[in-house]
Amino acid sequence: MSPSAAIRAAARPDRILRAALVVGVAVQASASVAQDWPQRPSRVIVPFSAGGNTDSIARIAADWLTSRLGQNVLVENRPGASGSIATELVARAPGDGYTMLMGTPTQLAIYPAMAKVPYDAARDFAPISIVGTNPYALGVHPSLPVKSLKDLVALARSRPGAMPYGSAGTGAGTHLTMAMFLSRAGVEMNHVPYKGGSVAVAELVGGQIVAYFGNVAEIVPHARSGRVRALAVSGLKRSQQLPDVPTVAEQGYPGFEAFTWNGLLAPAKTPPAVVSRVAKEIAAATRDPAVVKRLDAIGVEPLGNTPAEFSKVLAESITLYAEGVRISGAKAE
Repeated sequence: MSPSAAIRAAARPDRILRAALVVGVAVQASASVAQDWPQRPSRVIVPFSAGGNTDSIARIAADWLTSRLGQNVLVENRPGASGSIATELVARAPGDGYTMLMGTPTQLAIYPAMAKVPYDAARDFAPISIVGTNPYALGVHPSLPVKSLKDLVALARSRPGAMPYGSAGTGAGTHLTMAMFLSRAGVEMNHVPYKGGSVAVAELVGGQIVAYFGNVAEIVPHARSGRVRALAVSGLKRSQQLPDVPTVAEQGYPGFEAFTWNGLLAPAKTPPAVVSRVAKEIAAATRDPAVVKRLDAIGVEPLGNTPAEFSKVLAESITLYAEGVRISGAKAE
C-alpha cells in the first residue's frame, strides 16, 4: 500500500466517527425541538373557504391538537387558485412546526398535473398523517333503468356519448374518477362540469344529469331517501356509510380505486420528531369516539396513519390522478 493510500485508509474511521457524531447531534437536536415545541400557537392552513369538508376536518383536528399540545392550534382559510395559494404558503414557511397544511389530492396531485405550480408536492412537504378518507360513490337518477355497473355500462354502450354525467368541475376528483372508470369500461358518456359538488348532486336529483361520481357524503342522504340510486363506491373496500353498495372492483373491475383524503403536512425541513409527535396525536384522535362521531357526521372515515404511510399514499395519488388528467384531457381553467 502506498503511503498516501495508507493515510486515507487510516483516516476513514475518523470520517465515519465524525459522520456518526453529526447524525447523533442532529437526532438529539430534533428530539430537543420536539420536547420544547410548541411554545406558541400553531396554525393549520386550509386551501378552501370555511364551511366545506376540508375546513370541517381541519377544525376537528385543530380542536384535538389544542387539547393535547397545551397551545392553541388555529385554522386559517386561504382559498384561491385551486388551493395552490395556500399550498405554496406552507411550502415556503419555516420548518419549525408552527405552520401546517390540511392537504387534499386537489392541490397536491390533481392541479399540479394540470398546470405549473410553484411547489413540488413530493419534495416540499413532510407528510404527517391523514385524518380521514372519503371514497366516491356513483349515484344515478332512479329513472335510469339500471341496477348495477354492468347495467350502466351496457346502457352507455348503446347510447355512446349521449348520457350526461356531472362533476364538481373540470379536473375535480369527481370528474377524474368517472373518466377513469369510463375508460376502464370502454364506454363514453357526456361530461357536464358544475361549479361544485352541491350543484352537481342537485342536478342529479333533478334529473338534468343521469349520473354523478360524488363524495359519499353527498350521495348518502339522497340514496337513503330514494332520490338517487347508488351503484358503486370507488374504494377497495365498501364504505361504512353505504355498506350494502358494492365497490367498482367487486363488479368486474379489479384493482380500481380512487378516493379523496384530508391530511396534515408540514414544510419539508420540519424536525422529524415534531412530525412524529403530531402524527401520534392525530392517530390518537382517530381512535377517540367523540372525534370519530364528528367525522362520521360529515361522511369521513378516520384513518390516522404514519408519516411513512402518508408519504406512500401521496406518491400513489400523484401517479393516479396524473393518469386521470391524461385520460380526461382536463386542463386548468
